[in-house]
Amino acid sequence: MSEVENNSNTNSTDHLPKDYRSALLVIYALILLGGTLNVVLTSCMLQSQRRLSFTNVSVINLITVHSLFLFTVPFRIFYYASDTWTLGQPFCKIVSVMIHAHMYLAFIFYVFLLIVRYVENFSQQHSLNFHRVLHATVASTVVWLVIFGIMFPPTMVKYGLQTYGNDSTQCFNFGEALKDSAVKILNYLICTTVLLVWSVLLFYQIYFLLYVGKKYGTRDRQEFWVQMKNSVFLMVMFFCFVPYQVFRIYYVSKDVSSDSELQNINEIFLAFTAFSCFDMIVFAGRDLYKYIMSRGCMY
Repeated sequence: MSEVENNSNTNSTDHLPKDYRSALLVIYALILLGGTLNVVLTSCMLQSQRRLSFTNVSVINLITVHSLFLFTVPFRIFYYASDTWTLGQPFCKIVSVMIHAHMYLAFIFYVFLLIVRYVENFSQQHSLNFHRVLHATVASTVVWLVIFGIMFPPTMVKYGLQTYGNDSTQCFNFGEALKDSAVKILNYLICTTVLLVWSVLLFYQIYFLLYVGKKYGTRDRQEFWVQMKNSVFLMVMFFCFVPYQVFRIYYVSKDVSSDSELQNINEIFLAFTAFSCFDMIVFAGRDLYKYIMSRGCMY
């Protein structure tokens, strides 16, 4: 009898309930379709732009981040559809890490992009440009090397060292690592930093909107609508990242090893962060639609 109860507890802990798996399947299917469309359409629009502005280079890096993450999404969809992982725990760790890497890399490039646009708008310059492709490539490479050099080595070594659950056919169950106080502190620091940076950007965005609105008016001035477009990135960050970071603070404070329901909810919040893959469709909006209709996507 005790063995049956033990097996039942293991299954309830390691296996996602059907309702959660169905929800995650729908979410990741939408992300894969919408994200792929976002990458393709934005790539088409960037082809026609000859200048290597700081903004364009940031967008190229964002598209690269989305593309790398979208490559791992089919594996998530297959896993949630079958409820069985057959590709080994090392690859499970890579797929699991990629959604976190995607979120924080996208956040970093959003912050950089907004700062660049603020500088352009208020320094009376039309755009800050790289003079050569080599310069843009070197700058991007340095950013990627620094970020991956800091994030990936310790993450791949430590992440999943204590796998949550004993079933090797299950994936994305790494909550056991949160028993380590150092991991808890790191999570608190990251969440707090993300929320603080977003709040500072929101403060400045509101200030810029009020300043431009007071100086130029709201409806007939291009400067005001430029600032409104900047607000799109803050909205994407708010809807995609802020809820997860707030919940993450609560999640980390609890004993997740004994609360499978909390870990399931965490997976839903984490999945919603990937809707940032729709960013350029939302940002470009009408301009992107006009471009596709007028020029098409020619390779």
